[in-house]
Amino acid sequence: MTTINIRNVIGEAGFNRFQAGMLFWACFIITFDMYDLVVYGSVLPVLMKQWSLGPVEAGAVGSYGPVGMMVGAILFGILADRFGRKKVLTASVILFSAATALSGFAAGPVEFSILRAVAGLGIGGILPSVIAMLTDYAPRKRANTMVAVVMCFFSVGGILSAFVAMLLLPAFGWQSVYWVAVIPLLFLPFMMKYFLDSPAMLLEKGKFEELRSALSKINNQAALPAAAEFTGLHEKEPGSPVGALFKNRRALGTLMIWVAFFMCLLMVNGLTTWLPKLMVDAGYALNSSLTFTIALNVGGIVGTLVLGRLADAWGVKRVLIPMFVIAAVSLTLLGFGDNMAILLLLVAVSGACTMGAQNISYSFVSQYYPSFMRSTAIGLASGVGRMGAIVGPTFGGILLTLKLPLEMNFLFFAIPGIIAALAFLFVPLAAKPSGGRAGQKGQDESNADPVGGDTVTAAR
Repeated sequence: MTTINIRNVIGEAGFNRFQAGMLFWACFIITFDMYDLVVYGSVLPVLMKQWSLGPVEAGAVGSYGPVGMMVGAILFGILADRFGRKKVLTASVILFSAATALSGFAAGPVEFSILRAVAGLGIGGILPSVIAMLTDYAPRKRANTMVAVVMCFFSVGGILSAFVAMLLLPAFGWQSVYWVAVIPLLFLPFMMKYFLDSPAMLLEKGKFEELRSALSKINNQAALPAAAEFTGLHEKEPGSPVGALFKNRRALGTLMIWVAFFMCLLMVNGLTTWLPKLMVDAGYALNSSLTFTIALNVGGIVGTLVLGRLADAWGVKRVLIPMFVIAAVSLTLLGFGDNMAILLLLVAVSGACTMGAQNISYSFVSQYYPSFMRSTAIGLASGVGRMGAIVGPTFGGILLTLKLPLEMNFLFFAIPGIIAALAFLFVPLAAKPSGGRAGQKGQDESNADPVGGDTVTAAR
């Protein structure tokens, strides 16, 4: 009987039309995922006036989306590994798109808040399934780059929300800005053609025809006979995927990844929230301080793309650790600079090494864990990171109330970057999978399952 190594069939495939379609729709989903999350800020002044909301009430309403996102990342990440990524990804798109569009019909802040929380659940459920699916079916030397490209579209979604609000808000009211969110539902039938369950799940459930079809779409050069023995995937372990995060020498790695995600998102969200205020306090005009925010986000996009390519060439962990250290150094230097050009450069480098490194961290997590628990691992890491994102703005606010010198504020924002670097340093990597060449360029140790080995075999 012919033996087909699933890992090799996918890893050695070229980047073909089907994968391009999968990448396109992943970018499309992530764009609207971010649009739905941040569009509240675009209509906030109108809602505060129409519903007579004070700053505290408006802030509370705005928090429901991120809290729902935190819960959704954890919940749907677990469900994706149990019921299949295709079903959960489809459900998440329907949930966030429908709930956001319905928010435009809310009569008051209570209904609106409930719908924002429901939309947040769907928004949080997108990333664990999308990143895990891309990792499952990405060619070995393009996995990090594909994830990097997708993560950049978070910034595209933020830009889109601003432009849509500028275009529709004056003419059609704040409700129209939310109705735009129905667009993903209209394209869902086209997207679903590119949603695939993980090879491990298809193999476990005996769906050999679906598995054969998926592999042929990814690697149309591979010969896939009707009768074959499939190998190359890690065997599903007994118990829940959540428990598996702490078994087989994964406990330390899991805890360190959670620490890194918490610290990085604390740093990113705290910095993006308070950077304009810090620069105003440093003596720059508001327009100039907003320029620093643009530089930070542009640096994040460029950094994500560059780090994705470097991670494919050198390995994810080898890229992440120095980038977090550079981020901490550049943030520290911000407090001592007085030249506009140098400050903009430091801010751009900070964006590249904080946002960029955080985005590539998702690729690290998706490759560190076996396929059968991949969505769970991403979802929980993302959920813990969201806690840091919630703490970040408060952390910055506390610093400002202490009336510290400017350089001390930036130094305190740099400390989480050092902690994140140390956390990733202590994440243990596994041996190469059997049959791999040690030291192979473009193959990080984290691409291997933590316990190593090609252990699953199923025949049809």
